[in-house]
Amino acid sequence: MFEYIFFLSVYLFSIGIYGLITSRNMIRALMCLELMLNSVNLNFIIFSNIFDDRQLKGDIFSIFVIAIAAAEAAIGLAIVSSIHHNKKSVNINQFNLLNN
Repeated sequence: MFEYIFFLSVYLFSIGIYGLITSRNMIRALMCLELMLNSVNLNFIIFSNIFDDRQLKGDIFSIFVIAIAAAEAAIGLAIVSSIHHNKKSVNINQFNLLNN
């Protein structure tokens, strides 16, 4: 059972990496980053259940990662909203914030 869940996590992480590299939309890039963080959380829980059965270190650490991911999503969407308000686009290639 461990191998199947591990390969699922690797597959989700690789989809996230591919989407992050090829994405031109900032919202899609944030979603791919969240997918990568969720696959890492899945690995934390798998390895916690296998190697440290009685203690919940991996589960607790994954809860911290979820909280950090929620804060990252809120701040990221606020930044995307601000950029869209100023530039009228969320395409990564269309704007450079250093040139005003």
